[in-house]
Amino acid sequence: MNVSIKALLGSAALALMATTASAEVGACLITKTDTNPFFVKMKEGAQAKATELGMTLKTYAGRIDGDHESQVAAIEACVADGAKGILITASDTKAIVDSVKAARDAGVLVIALDTPLDPIDAADATFATDNFQAGLLIGQWANATLGADAATAKIAMLDLAISQPSVDVLRDQGFLQGMGIDLADPNKWGDESDPRIVGNEVTAGNEEGGLKAMEALLAKDPGINVVYTINEPAAAGAFEALKAAGKEGVLIVSVDGGCPGVADVKDGIIGATSQQYPLQMASMGVEAIAKFAADGTKPAPTEGKDFFDTGVALITDKPAAGIESIDTAKGLELCWG
Repeated sequence: MNVSIKALLGSAALALMATTASAEVGACLITKTDTNPFFVKMKEGAQAKATELGMTLKTYAGRIDGDHESQVAAIEACVADGAKGILITASDTKAIVDSVKAARDAGVLVIALDTPLDPIDAADATFATDNFQAGLLIGQWANATLGADAATAKIAMLDLAISQPSVDVLRDQGFLQGMGIDLADPNKWGDESDPRIVGNEVTAGNEEGGLKAMEALLAKDPGINVVYTINEPAAAGAFEALKAAGKEGVLIVSVDGGCPGVADVKDGIIGATSQQYPLQMASMGVEAIAKFAADGTKPAPTEGKDFFDTGVALITDKPAAGIESIDTAKGLELCWG
């Protein structure tokens, strides 16, 4: 990284991680953090594909989930460095739009990975799990597993961030629809009036956040018997809080499909999770940048959708009738992290 780019990043440079390989076509990967196994695997997939194609890859990450300023600085650095394309999992899907526009105006291809921008067409393309479907699957499974008791469930909603990035909203709203709960405004969470919802707390997508959020909701209603979590690290934290409160039988559902999360499903800590495929997202994103650099071609979305769907599968060892799923043995073959 040269001196001019260091000056551009300023103090935010401490929050960014960068790696390079030598080649003519430059690409950047900007993730929310460099510690979450999902983003670690995404970085591995991008680097492997870049090496295969003979491309330069620089990778950046925020200090924590929600570190929007570091992502803005990373975009500016990538543009200044002459990158042909940027892959980004945005922490703030609305606030990042102006920075993305500036990059696109400079001729850089910008692809959102995992987390669609708001609006989704603010990026040139999106490679992602169908996050609403991911939430819907775990909601349908929880509803079927509870049976008649679903009508009187007490549900804790462990979301991601106050800024409500799109991935956060889509998973939350998908889960609620799967549970048969009427959505108010499907473009945000927390405005539903169903009495089964005890409340929403944010977790920053990590174990400590999940623990604190679960503690807060248990203080509000110790009778909680269903817990939705934005991801598996948050689910692990929620379980620790429930265990400490003597409530280990509570039904927990989540999204990610990382190897630790699938192991938690196998061990009965998580009842079911929706598995997504970050390595595929990142690998395809790098290929798309190479194609764009070669002939200006931009990637097309999956037919009938406004993004390219990289797939999702429900993982549980307690299948529910009418809901397609795979068991943890298969999930462990496909997991990451």
